[in-house]
Amino acid sequence: MARFGTVITAMVTPFTDDGEVDHDGAAELARWLVEQGNEALVVTGTTGEAACLTDPEQIDVWRTVRAAVDVPLIAGSGTNDTRHAAELTSCAADAGMDGVLIVTPYYNRPSQAGIEAHFRHVCAATPLPVVIYDIPVRTGRKIGSELLSRLAREVPNVVGLKDAAGDPGATARIIAEAPEGFEVFSGDDALTLPLLAVGAVGVIGVATHWCAPQMVEMVRAVERGDLAEARRLNARMAESFEFETGDAAPNPVPTKAMLRSLGRPAGPCRPPMGYGPDDLEQRARDVYARLHA
Repeated sequence: MARFGTVITAMVTPFTDDGEVDHDGAAELARWLVEQGNEALVVTGTTGEAACLTDPEQIDVWRTVRAAVDVPLIAGSGTNDTRHAAELTSCAADAGMDGVLIVTPYYNRPSQAGIEAHFRHVCAATPLPVVIYDIPVRTGRKIGSELLSRLAREVPNVVGLKDAAGDPGATARIIAEAPEGFEVFSGDDALTLPLLAVGAVGVIGVATHWCAPQMVEMVRAVERGDLAEARRLNARMAESFEFETGDAAPNPVPTKAMLRSLGRPAGPCRPPMGYGPDDLEQRARDVYARLHA
């Protein structure tokens, strides 16, 4: 059994129309996501607009979601400021989180030595299990494979990797070299099937806001060796993966449009993200209808 489960959604943070955190909506959405088959949730990650939340807002969202569901919760508590990330991460255990997700320091463009020092310092600030988040398209820095393997071996509470680096070959090497118990999750829905094939345990997804049942089926198909069924399910979800982000509507804008179209709590994104193109909710309805056709 995977530590946190195999299908995990990086949950959006619902806002009211005037941009305040919708705590009732967050609790309702978390419960619905669990009902859909999600085995755990990431709260206030990138999709949760952590960069646009204050620290007190993030901690309050953690507490709200903790009170709403009893599945494992992983707090997105990384920032590009090492001291800030450590301080925020140190609050996660008291807020009832079961783990933390720490992203590569973004914008600053540190060296590999700087990235290593950052992770070691932040990991030391919490007793909780840590999942490292490698997403160079957003951070501007790739975590080297050797560094990832070293952190997995040498830092006791580094237990996993959310991999959105887009290189399954490198991921396969990390999995082969990692100690027992170290788990890799796909951080890119469209690469989940390839990463499962090289040893990832599951996905921390975005489209899983609305296609968690299909994703659960795909993971189970891989586990039992039914690759034909896994490929069929992956093809069925492919349009959802394409919809979830793009230049005209980057994540989480389409995800919130999808949730609004389904009558689920979402609201707008905070600036600078906003609402997205006028036809986005209609596109969301079309994508959802075809997924369930």
